[in-house]
Amino acid sequence: MSTHPSRRSFVSLAAAGFSTLALPRLAQAQLQPKTEPPPRALQLEHAVTAPVSVEVNARSITNFEPRDRSRTRFGSLDFRSGLVLTSPYRGFGGLSGLRFLDTKGERFLAISDQGGWFTGTIRYSGREMVGLTDVEAAPVLGADGRPITEKRLWYDTESLARDGNLVYVGLERVNQILRYDFAKGATGARGEVIAVPPALRKLPYNKGLEAMVAVPKGQGKGAQPLAGTLIAFSERGLDADGNLLAFLIGGPTPGQFSVRRSENFDISDAVLLPSGDLLILERKFSWFTGVNIRIRAIPLKGIAPGAVVDGLTLFAADLGHEIDNMEAIDAHVTADGETVLTLISDDNFSMLQRTLLLQFTLAE
Repeated sequence: MSTHPSRRSFVSLAAAGFSTLALPRLAQAQLQPKTEPPPRALQLEHAVTAPVSVEVNARSITNFEPRDRSRTRFGSLDFRSGLVLTSPYRGFGGLSGLRFLDTKGERFLAISDQGGWFTGTIRYSGREMVGLTDVEAAPVLGADGRPITEKRLWYDTESLARDGNLVYVGLERVNQILRYDFAKGATGARGEVIAVPPALRKLPYNKGLEAMVAVPKGQGKGAQPLAGTLIAFSERGLDADGNLLAFLIGGPTPGQFSVRRSENFDISDAVLLPSGDLLILERKFSWFTGVNIRIRAIPLKGIAPGAVVDGLTLFAADLGHEIDNMEAIDAHVTADGETVLTLISDDNFSMLQRTLLLQFTLAE
C-alpha cells in the first residue's frame, strides 16, 4: 500500500531516529493538509521502454537490534545480514515485491509500487550480503506495449508472484492482475489482464490486492489440492467477521477464504516454502508504538474455499530493530539446506525512509 500522508510522515520521522514518545508531537507539527502527490511512475528519465542500468550503493547492517548487539536470534529466525540501499537514480525506491530468479538467492526480480521493474544480482561474501550488481530498471508494460502508468491509477503495482516464466503483477488501487510471460522479452514482455473474482475487484481503495503467491504444479503432496493456483491476499479487505480476505484464482478449487486478523496487523506480502508452509509478512501502525512487523506460518494444506486460516507467529519486530516499511518477502534454500528469508522495504520515495534488504535463516 502507498501509505497515507500522515502515516508516511510518522514512519519517516521514526526512521530518522526520533524517540517513540516524541514522534506523535513532531509528526503532527509537520503535517500539512494536502492531496496525495501524483505518482512518480518511475520517472524513468527517458521515454523508451528498454531497460536502463542503475547504480545502487549498499551500506551494511551488522546488527538487527542496535540495543543488544550480541543478539542474533529473533523468534524463529537468525539474522544473517542486511543492507541499506541508496541510488542516484530518481526512480529507485517504493519496492513492494521481490522474487528470486534462481535457486541461490542471487538473481532477483523486484517491482516498485509505481509501475517499474528492477532486476539485478545480490553479491555475497560468505553468507553475508555485500551489495547489488547489474541492476536495471524498466517500466511495467501493458498489453499495448506502453507503460501501464499511462492509464489512470494503474501505477500502484504492489504484489508479485512467479511460476516459472509466468510472472503475475497485482495492481492495488484498481484490483486487477496482469500476467507476463518472461520467455517473451523478460521485463519487456507485455501484460495480459486475467480474470479475477468479482469480490476481489470490490476490495477497498488503497487497502486491496497486496500479496500474491503462485502454487506450482510440482510443489509436493501438501500442495496438490492447490497446484496451479494463484493465491491473492488483500491488505485490509475484511469479511463479515473482520478477517482478511484472500482468493484462490485458477487451479482445481477456485474460491474465497480468509486469514484470521489479530492485533490490527495487515498483510503486506507472502511466500510459499518448499515445506508447504505459507509465510505471511504483516505490518501495523500505531501513533503510540510506531511500525511493527511480523511473520506468520500458515500450512498450505489448510487453505480451501470458505476456510478461515491462522498460524503461529515466527518473528516480530518494531522500531527498536532495523526495520522500515517492510513490504516484500521471498525465500531460497542454500546448498547446506538452510532456508533463507529475504525482506525488502518500501521507502515511499521519502528522503527520511530507507530501502532495507534483510536476510534471516529460518531456524525452527
